[in-house]
Amino acid sequence: MAISQWIQALQDITWPEFLQPHVEVLLLWITWSVDYIDFDYLEYLLWLLLPFIIVFVLPIFLVFFIYGCVIFLHIYGLRHQIREAYHTSYWNGARVAIASFWDGVGSVWHGYELHGLENVPDEGAALFIYYHGCLPLDVYYLISKLVIHKKRSLHCVGDKFIFKIPGWRPLCKMFSIMAGTVEECTAQLKDGHLLCIAPGGVREALFSDPNVYDILWGKRLGFAKVVIGSRAPVIPMFTENCRESFRTPEWGRTFFRWIYEKTKIPLCPIYGGFPVKMVTHLGKPLTFDYDNVTPEEVRRAIKREVRSLIREHQKLPGSIIRGIAQRFQSRTKEQSSAEEIELLHQNGHHNGHIATIDADDETTDRTLGRDHEEIEEIGGL
Repeated sequence: MAISQWIQALQDITWPEFLQPHVEVLLLWITWSVDYIDFDYLEYLLWLLLPFIIVFVLPIFLVFFIYGCVIFLHIYGLRHQIREAYHTSYWNGARVAIASFWDGVGSVWHGYELHGLENVPDEGAALFIYYHGCLPLDVYYLISKLVIHKKRSLHCVGDKFIFKIPGWRPLCKMFSIMAGTVEECTAQLKDGHLLCIAPGGVREALFSDPNVYDILWGKRLGFAKVVIGSRAPVIPMFTENCRESFRTPEWGRTFFRWIYEKTKIPLCPIYGGFPVKMVTHLGKPLTFDYDNVTPEEVRRAIKREVRSLIREHQKLPGSIIRGIAQRFQSRTKEQSSAEEIELLHQNGHHNGHIATIDADDETTDRTLGRDHEEIEEIGGL
């Protein structure tokens, strides 16, 4: 009776003309629900199943609460760094607090480790060039490690669509994420900042094959021009299992890529959140003869180093189950190296991806006929 009176009250209201049709449809749906759905039976089922809900659902919430406490304790363990940061600046304090949270998330959910932190300078510029996973969680974790352990902020180049997401702009500003041009990135490095760029950008994030971790840089030269213009050392970077935590479905990948190439809108669906082991490897800094080297040579050298990190540290083909199992086992470099090479070659012979990995920059991604990529596009998060 109360619901019927409420529906009648809504019908008596004079709605704006543009809203009236929508209200009528809504009231029709509500009326149908009241007439045809037996709420007494639903209440009976709720009471009948309540013991099972308590038995099976509450333990899940309990696990989440426990992990929440673990993350809180992780942050509390860094309270001195947070307090010190707040003494210098409220924004810096907020940055350290957020970094502590993400450092805790990485430690709990992905068992995150960072190898090669000694290659990051305590002061002065450095450019990180990395392989882009489906979602850049490894970059979030790396930023957190650098803020906490090096007390340095890592500036990042992000895709332009990031800044159009409601509410994200303050966070991007705090962590120095920018849709940088070649000139802006060069200026950042000349000012002595740390900067990271993913030359593959969104294309590599969404459409790289997790079976082979193929590098989709195409003809992009913007990052190489930044290297030459800034004369900064380059730190190649790769994170194990970065394509196993989140993935894009194989079905419809060609269609979604066609949409992206035409509109630059990343409409490809993403699934995952799997707690795989993630280890970021930072290579030795690279320097060049900046007066004589060409952008093509810089790109080729950096790409070779990133590819080398992938081959050395990533088991192929990628596997979500194996990535989760790595959380519970010790690993040595000698284990199954011959098997990985054989799997890589088998996968290449079966689907042609081995040519994508070993091809020159000019022939990368030729399977889709993309020889029209932007020369100046840098890439990013």
